[in-house]
Amino acid sequence: MMKVKVVLSAIALFCIGFVAQAQDLKIGYTNVELIMDLMPEMEQIGADIQDYQSQLQTNIQTKAQDFQRKVQAYEQSAQTMTEEARNQKVNELQKQQQEVQKYEQDAQTSYQRKLQELLEPVQEKVFNAINAVAAENNYTHVFSETAGNAPVLLYTRDDDKFTELVLAKLGIEVPARQQ
Repeated sequence: MMKVKVVLSAIALFCIGFVAQAQDLKIGYTNVELIMDLMPEMEQIGADIQDYQSQLQTNIQTKAQDFQRKVQAYEQSAQTMTEEARNQKVNELQKQQQEVQKYEQDAQTSYQRKLQELLEPVQEKVFNAINAVAAENNYTHVFSETAGNAPVLLYTRDDDKFTELVLAKLGIEVPARQQ
Protein backbone atom coordinates (compact mmCIF):
# COMPACT_ATOMS: atom_id res chain seq x y z
CA MET A 1 0.00 0.00 0.00
CA MET A 2 2.86 2.32 0.80
CA LYS A 3 4.38 1.73 -2.65
CA VAL A 4 1.11 2.67 -4.32
CA LYS A 5 0.98 5.97 -2.38
CA VAL A 6 4.57 6.78 -3.37
CA VAL A 7 3.88 5.99 -7.04
CA LEU A 8 0.64 8.01 -6.99
CA SER A 9 2.45 10.91 -5.33
CA ALA A 10 5.18 10.79 -7.97
CA ILE A 11 2.56 10.71 -10.75
CA ALA A 12 0.71 13.64 -9.15
CA LEU A 13 3.93 15.67 -8.91
CA PHE A 14 4.75 14.84 -12.52
CA CYS A 15 1.28 15.90 -13.68
CA ILE A 16 1.43 19.14 -11.69
CA GLY A 17 4.83 19.89 -13.24
CA PHE A 18 3.50 19.09 -16.71
CA VAL A 19 0.41 21.28 -16.24
CA ALA A 20 2.56 24.14 -14.93
CA GLN A 21 4.85 23.81 -17.90
CA ALA A 22 1.91 23.56 -20.32
CA GLN A 23 0.46 26.79 -18.91
CA ASP A 24 3.60 28.60 -20.06
CA LEU A 25 2.98 27.35 -23.57
CA LYS A 26 0.88 29.66 -25.74
CA ILE A 27 0.54 28.76 -29.41
CA GLY A 28 -0.97 30.96 -32.07
CA TYR A 29 -1.84 30.47 -35.72
CA THR A 30 -2.07 33.14 -38.36
CA ASN A 31 -2.74 33.36 -42.06
CA VAL A 32 0.17 35.31 -43.57
CA GLU A 33 -1.34 35.23 -47.05
CA LEU A 34 -4.57 36.83 -45.81
CA ILE A 35 -2.69 39.51 -43.90
CA MET A 36 -0.55 40.32 -46.92
CA ASP A 37 -3.59 40.40 -49.23
CA LEU A 38 -5.18 42.98 -46.92
CA MET A 39 -2.11 45.22 -46.77
CA PRO A 40 -2.77 48.53 -48.56
CA GLU A 41 0.59 48.29 -50.36
CA MET A 42 -0.54 45.15 -52.21
CA GLU A 43 -2.78 47.08 -54.60
CA GLN A 44 0.17 49.13 -55.86
CA ILE A 45 2.39 46.05 -55.98
CA GLY A 46 -0.25 44.28 -58.08
CA ALA A 47 -0.37 47.19 -60.52
CA ASP A 48 3.43 47.46 -60.68
CA ILE A 49 3.95 43.75 -61.32
CA GLN A 50 1.20 43.76 -63.95
CA ASP A 51 2.96 46.64 -65.76
CA TYR A 52 6.28 44.82 -65.54
CA GLN A 53 4.74 41.62 -66.87
CA SER A 54 3.18 43.55 -69.77
CA GLN A 55 6.57 45.04 -70.66
CA LEU A 56 8.18 41.61 -70.63
CA GLN A 57 5.34 40.13 -72.70
CA THR A 58 5.63 42.94 -75.27
CA ASN A 59 9.37 42.33 -75.59
CA ILE A 60 8.81 38.58 -76.01
CA GLN A 61 6.16 39.16 -78.68
CA THR A 62 8.42 41.60 -80.55
CA LYS A 63 11.28 39.09 -80.58
CA ALA A 64 8.96 36.24 -81.63
CA GLN A 65 7.43 38.31 -84.44
CA ASP A 66 10.88 39.30 -85.68
CA PHE A 67 11.87 35.64 -85.70
CA GLN A 68 8.68 34.67 -87.59
CA ARG A 69 9.35 37.35 -90.22
CA LYS A 70 12.85 35.98 -90.75
CA VAL A 71 11.49 32.43 -91.05
CA GLN A 72 8.93 33.56 -93.65
CA ALA A 73 11.60 35.45 -95.59
CA TYR A 74 13.79 32.37 -95.55
CA GLU A 75 10.94 30.13 -96.72
CA GLN A 76 10.22 32.49 -99.64
CA SER A 77 13.81 32.71 -100.77
CA ALA A 78 15.13 29.25 -99.85
CA GLN A 79 14.55 27.80 -103.32
CA THR A 80 16.73 30.45 -104.95
CA MET A 81 19.58 30.11 -102.42
CA THR A 82 22.62 27.94 -102.73
CA GLU A 83 22.84 24.99 -100.36
CA GLU A 84 25.61 26.72 -98.41
CA ALA A 85 23.51 29.90 -98.05
CA ARG A 86 20.47 27.84 -96.95
CA ASN A 87 22.55 26.00 -94.34
CA GLN A 88 23.94 29.27 -93.05
CA LYS A 89 20.47 30.83 -92.85
CA VAL A 90 19.06 27.73 -91.09
CA ASN A 91 21.87 27.96 -88.52
CA GLU A 92 21.14 31.68 -88.01
CA LEU A 93 17.43 30.95 -87.55
CA GLN A 94 18.11 28.14 -85.08
CA LYS A 95 20.40 30.44 -83.11
CA GLN A 96 17.77 33.18 -83.08
CA GLN A 97 15.08 30.70 -82.00
CA GLN A 98 17.29 29.63 -79.09
CA GLU A 99 17.82 33.30 -78.19
CA VAL A 100 14.04 33.88 -78.16
CA GLN A 101 13.53 30.83 -75.93
CA LYS A 102 16.31 31.95 -73.60
CA TYR A 103 14.81 35.42 -73.44
CA GLU A 104 11.45 33.89 -72.45
CA GLN A 105 13.14 31.92 -69.66
CA ASP A 106 15.10 34.96 -68.53
CA ALA A 107 11.90 37.02 -68.54
CA GLN A 108 10.22 34.48 -66.25
CA THR A 109 13.19 34.62 -63.88
CA SER A 110 13.19 38.40 -64.05
CA TYR A 111 9.46 38.47 -63.27
CA GLN A 112 9.93 36.24 -60.20
CA ARG A 113 12.86 38.38 -59.01
CA LYS A 114 10.86 41.61 -59.47
CA LEU A 115 7.87 40.15 -57.64
CA GLN A 116 10.06 39.10 -54.71
CA GLU A 117 11.72 42.53 -54.69
CA LEU A 118 8.31 44.23 -54.51
CA LEU A 119 6.94 41.85 -51.85
CA GLU A 120 9.99 41.86 -49.59
CA PRO A 121 9.22 45.11 -47.71
CA VAL A 122 5.60 44.03 -47.12
CA GLN A 123 6.68 40.56 -45.95
CA GLU A 124 9.19 42.13 -43.56
CA LYS A 125 6.53 44.47 -42.21
CA VAL A 126 4.10 41.56 -41.66
CA PHE A 127 6.70 39.35 -39.98
CA ASN A 128 7.85 42.22 -37.75
CA ALA A 129 4.21 42.76 -36.71
CA ILE A 130 3.74 39.03 -36.04
CA ASN A 131 6.87 38.97 -33.88
CA ALA A 132 5.79 42.09 -31.98
CA VAL A 133 2.25 40.81 -31.33
CA ALA A 134 3.59 37.41 -30.25
CA ALA A 135 6.04 38.97 -27.81
CA GLU A 136 3.49 41.49 -26.45
CA ASN A 137 0.90 38.76 -25.86
CA ASN A 138 3.28 36.14 -24.44
CA TYR A 139 2.95 33.64 -27.26
CA THR A 140 5.67 31.03 -27.17
CA HIS A 141 5.13 29.83 -30.75
CA VAL A 142 3.21 31.17 -33.75
CA PHE A 143 2.55 29.05 -36.81
CA SER A 144 1.38 30.06 -40.25
CA GLU A 145 -1.70 28.33 -41.58
CA THR A 146 -0.82 26.96 -44.99
CA ALA A 147 -3.21 25.33 -47.41
CA GLY A 148 -2.45 21.64 -47.77
CA ASN A 149 0.93 21.83 -46.06
CA ALA A 150 2.20 21.41 -42.54
CA PRO A 151 2.09 24.67 -40.54
CA VAL A 152 5.23 26.78 -40.70
CA LEU A 153 6.71 28.14 -37.47
CA LEU A 154 6.89 31.93 -37.72
CA TYR A 155 7.85 32.85 -34.18
CA THR A 156 9.32 31.27 -31.11
CA ARG A 157 10.66 32.84 -27.96
CA ASP A 158 14.37 33.50 -27.97
CA ASP A 159 14.77 31.16 -25.01
CA ASP A 160 13.41 28.20 -27.00
CA LYS A 161 16.57 26.12 -27.39
CA PHE A 162 15.08 23.04 -29.05
CA THR A 163 17.36 23.20 -32.08
CA GLU A 164 20.42 23.55 -29.87
CA LEU A 165 19.29 20.53 -27.81
CA VAL A 166 18.85 18.41 -30.94
CA LEU A 167 22.29 19.47 -32.21
CA ALA A 168 23.83 18.57 -28.85
CA LYS A 169 22.07 15.19 -28.92
CA LEU A 170 23.60 14.58 -32.33
CA GLY A 171 27.03 15.63 -31.06
CA ILE A 172 27.14 18.70 -33.30
CA GLU A 173 28.65 21.87 -31.93
CA VAL A 174 26.23 24.77 -31.82
CA PRO A 175 27.51 27.61 -34.02
CA ALA A 176 27.92 31.05 -32.46
CA ARG A 177 24.90 33.28 -33.11
CA GLN A 178 25.39 35.95 -35.76
CA GLN A 179 23.99 39.30 -34.71
